[in-house]
Amino acid sequence: MLIDILMRRAWRDNHQPMLRYLTISKFSEESGYTEDAIRAKIKNGVWLQDIVWTKAPDGRVLIDIEGFETWVQGKQVSALRRAAA
Repeated sequence: MLIDILMRRAWRDNHQPMLRYLTISKFSEESGYTEDAIRAKIKNGVWLQDIVWTKAPDGRVLIDIEGFETWVQGKQVSALRRAAA
């Protein structure tokens, strides 16, 4: 699963802690989704803001790894919204 890949990467990279949020570019590299596919999921509402993705204070779109994992596991949108609240 993606979280396992990210944990191994974080350990390998000088034992730095894994980041919860990734840029679209970095998430694309790690997940295998193209940047266009990620942007389409955001634009089409497949991935909900503040659940699977968020905007940083500088305006950059960041993917929330925990929200993505919940989405992958097929959790209901209502459960995702409650978790984000």
